[in-house]
Amino acid sequence: MRFMVIVKANQASEAGAMPSTELLEAMGKFNEELANAGVMLAGEGLHPSAKGARVQFSGKDRTVVHGPFPNTQDLVAGFWIIQVGSLDEAIEWFKRCPNPGEEDSEIEIRQIFEAEDFGAELTPELREQEDRIRDKVSAH
Repeated sequence: MRFMVIVKANQASEAGAMPSTELLEAMGKFNEELANAGVMLAGEGLHPSAKGARVQFSGKDRTVVHGPFPNTQDLVAGFWIIQVGSLDEAIEWFKRCPNPGEEDSEIEIRQIFEAEDFGAELTPELREQEDRIRDKVSAH
């Protein structure tokens, strides 16, 4: 099972504050443990929402809204993509994670859909298309 592990933003991350050397060292050690165990597929930090944008959809209309965005607690500051056997295993890994913020913080763990989760709606043709796209992406 693949999971996206989401680091929630806080005031410091939205202000563009960089983590301390100590936190970078602790996160580096944790990431190395994930990688050595074959669990980590990807992991990155994100710039503050002030450097981002949202595309809002209403029927055929598109509206672009540039950051910063309100409600810091709803924003993402970083992520991991991991592959483990269960949600419980993902939880156990991230209970060992260093606190990603200098203050109270939160990490959210969400399972990623796999092709078989879509059932009959994912026709053989759509499955082939998905496989072609994954092959192209992995080739980069």
